[in-house]
Amino acid sequence: MNLHDWIDELSDLLDVDTEADEALLGDLADVAVENVDHHAGPVTTFLLGVAAGARSAGPDAVERLAARVQALAEAWDRPADAVADDEDDEVEAEIDDLDELELDEEEEVEAEDAVV
Repeated sequence: MNLHDWIDELSDLLDVDTEADEALLGDLADVAVENVDHHAGPVTTFLLGVAAGARSAGPDAVERLAARVQALAEAWDRPADAVADDEDDEVEAEIDDLDELELDEEEEVEAEDAVV
């Protein structure tokens, strides 16, 4: 049995209809563990799942949410001399860009719902 089979069985047991991108979740967990805390990996992926479920997010939206989480984890609690100000600005700009994309997507969904 492999991880993909585990996810399928677990999804059936929990009665959730989803496709989990195990590579994305594994990479995100690794970044959180490396930059935040050894417990941050599972907590981070759990909260990403909660956020995705609350938004009924599709795969593209999950990837955008994961990118935001990764940017936060990569910038987490670094010593002042470890990151140049320019890099911090780039991370904040990426987060802002992703926020705008998410808002645009939410507006599109609301517009589609209004048409129906």
